[in-house]
Amino acid sequence: MQQETRTCQNCKQNFTIEVEDFDFYKKIDVPPPTFCWECRMQRRFAWRNERTFHKNICAATGKSIITGFAPDSGITVYDRDVWWSDNWDPLSYGKEYDFNKQFFIQFRELLGKVPLPSIFNARTVDCFYTQHTGNFKNGYLVAASWGGENISYAARVHESKDSMDVYMIANSELCYECIGASKSYRTLFSQNIDGCSDSYFLFECKGCSNCFGCTNLRNKSYHIWNEPYSKEQYSDKLKEMKIDTSAGIAEASKKFESLKLKALRKYGNINNSQQVTGDNITNSYNTRVSFDVSNDVRDCKFIQNGLQMKDSYDGYGVGGHADLLYEVFDTGVQGSRLCFGAIVYGGMNVFYSYNCHESSNLFGCVGLRRKEYCIFNKQYAKKEYEELIPKIIEHMNSTPYVDKKERIYRYGEFFPIELSPFAYNETVAQEYCTLTKDKAHELGYVWRDPELKEYKVTKKLDELPGDIKAVGDDILDQIIECAHNGDCNDQCTKAFKIIPQELQFYRKMNLPIPRLCSNCRHYARLKRRNPMELWHRKCQCAGAVSENGAYKNIVLHQHGKGRCQNEFETSYTPERRETVYCEQCYQTEVV
Repeated sequence: MQQETRTCQNCKQNFTIEVEDFDFYKKIDVPPPTFCWECRMQRRFAWRNERTFHKNICAATGKSIITGFAPDSGITVYDRDVWWSDNWDPLSYGKEYDFNKQFFIQFRELLGKVPLPSIFNARTVDCFYTQHTGNFKNGYLVAASWGGENISYAARVHESKDSMDVYMIANSELCYECIGASKSYRTLFSQNIDGCSDSYFLFECKGCSNCFGCTNLRNKSYHIWNEPYSKEQYSDKLKEMKIDTSAGIAEASKKFESLKLKALRKYGNINNSQQVTGDNITNSYNTRVSFDVSNDVRDCKFIQNGLQMKDSYDGYGVGGHADLLYEVFDTGVQGSRLCFGAIVYGGMNVFYSYNCHESSNLFGCVGLRRKEYCIFNKQYAKKEYEELIPKIIEHMNSTPYVDKKERIYRYGEFFPIELSPFAYNETVAQEYCTLTKDKAHELGYVWRDPELKEYKVTKKLDELPGDIKAVGDDILDQIIECAHNGDCNDQCTKAFKIIPQELQFYRKMNLPIPRLCSNCRHYARLKRRNPMELWHRKCQCAGAVSENGAYKNIVLHQHGKGRCQNEFETSYTPERRETVYCEQCYQTEVV
């Protein structure tokens, strides 16, 4: 096959299918996509709810439960522990394939009947309001995380503990308001750091300790705003800045954001990887257009949040010693050839299935465990199964599903967004592909207005102490006003409460009570990361200074006094003000 340019049937923009893409589709025997990779990503995201919770009723016990599925979602929900018990049989919901009805309609009907667990967590203890999280203890409002203890208000946490208000941290402890931190300890208000400790307001720093307001530093100690101090001077200066108060933090944050604009940026946060494009990539090889991947990701493309996987395309929250994954999320864990599905762990040859585990040779199934040769939860003999699958695929192609906006779904497409059990603004799609309510409706997506909750605020912002030392235990009984008061697009709750472990953390870290609700804080962190998109750009190094004149080089680079000719794919849009260098020029400056 040769490279082809096609038009996405969703956004109507052209996209390219490369020769190696055709090779992959041939390997797993699926047709090439009709949506571009960004629209495919958005479509998967719109089927995953990580942070919206509802009160619902367990269909097995009648008890009230907390779940991601709204009562009117059309989903039958069991308490998680009931779902994992042997007290019910998902095969009892099996049905014959109806060749007089479109596949996706039949699947959505089955999805509504077969019970689903209230939350999608594994091996968690004392975790409340957590989703798609495993190996966790004492977590509160944690999403998409694996391995942690005593973590609150967080997402993408890996093997970390005693931290709060963090996004994408690994092997770290006592972190607060950090984005992209690894192997760090007692570090606050920082982004893209590695091996740092006892520091505040760091950006693109490695191996730093006792530093404040610094960028692009390597293995430094006792620096403030990138200037060196003695240990005694450093301690005195920190006291002057009053970073234990909300006013001191606000002032330092403002200056830090200005300093970050002047910091040198490498085209991508890519480490110990070869032949890769994307951002936030570590220990990976030959992986393209991928974001937030690490730990031996090889020969993959269009992956978001993946680890330990190979030969896979189009996945979010995937991996775990898996291969041949395609158009899936929360899937893998020693699985192979798992396609067009969600929450599928282990097994092989599982297509168009949802929440199935350790099973093989499934098509259009929901909630199965340790089963094989099933279609729509009905058991078949091996020969019957293999004879029926080609007929269903042919039917999917000859009788496709057409959504409200006339987008066509044949075999090879992921589930339509309009069939998702979640409203668009309840899902990950709203976080990374943000829409207004009107735009969502225009595109044919469901939108859920938040419940009107008339909170009686008992603590106004001007009544909130700026120093944690002035906060008593009675703060746990207060309803605190959010500074945004709903005047934002961040799903603001308008008011919030402080939980006991949160108060304990603030006291331990000598931090003031926040002024924003947890949703507004979460979206503020998301806005500080680069988008999951790529633009083709040239290195801005122009010899002695950067092309935009904002950065003056320290040493002469390998390319000499003229402009660097290197080009790259980067998540920094061309109109952004930051100075973006290729890896060679960046490494020459930042050592």
